[in-house]
Amino acid sequence: MTQIWAINPNTTEAMTATIEQCARAVVAPGTSVTGVTSECGPPSIESHYDEAMSVPGLLRAIERGEQQGVDGYVIACFGDPGLDAAREIARGPVIGIAEAAMHAASHLGRGFSVVTTLARTLGRAADLAGHYGMQRFCRGIHACEIAVLDLDTDPDARKIITEACRDAVESDGSDVVVLGCAGMADMCAPISAELGVPVVDGVTAATLTVQSLVAMGLGTSKRGEFAAPLPKDYTFGG
Repeated sequence: MTQIWAINPNTTEAMTATIEQCARAVVAPGTSVTGVTSECGPPSIESHYDEAMSVPGLLRAIERGEQQGVDGYVIACFGDPGLDAAREIARGPVIGIAEAAMHAASHLGRGFSVVTTLARTLGRAADLAGHYGMQRFCRGIHACEIAVLDLDTDPDARKIITEACRDAVESDGSDVVVLGCAGMADMCAPISAELGVPVVDGVTAATLTVQSLVAMGLGTSKRGEFAAPLPKDYTFGG
């Protein structure tokens, strides 16, 4: 049995439940997915500060997973926080949802648009597109101005996000939409059906990427940069 942990780097259990449900829906028989909520950090991740504060809890979850023999991990936040550090301490593959979603979208059309939550996160998404070599595919990044924690509580959230996706496709001339938040993971199918274009959720894309790499017997290289960190005595405040 292949074990994948989909780690929610924030502390909101309801979002973890959505992440787990969407990831489990796409894996093959013989693969189990467990949603894991960070034990410390912010309730949502919507700034550089939030991302930085989420990393210690994420890395603790990876360390627990390594002790339990987990085969691979999904970092279920569109900022892909702590991804490189996680790869240093994990034997198996670790995939961020922005990384997976952008790569998947690049296979489905000539260009994609990203639709995310708040405008203050647009720069981070643009940085990631550049980091992953996706500039030539990413035609635009748009905010719907719905806070992460309002995705489940605002009765108009799906309608607003759908219209933001429609506007993005029309203004950018895109063939594909990438949803830029793990909390939107369950919205792909209805938005795609309404707009008539592929809509990619990073949670499912990352989960299937991890599953495929594990099936191929591949894990994170331990030569060079992603070798285990040098042993040190770390000091933590009380």
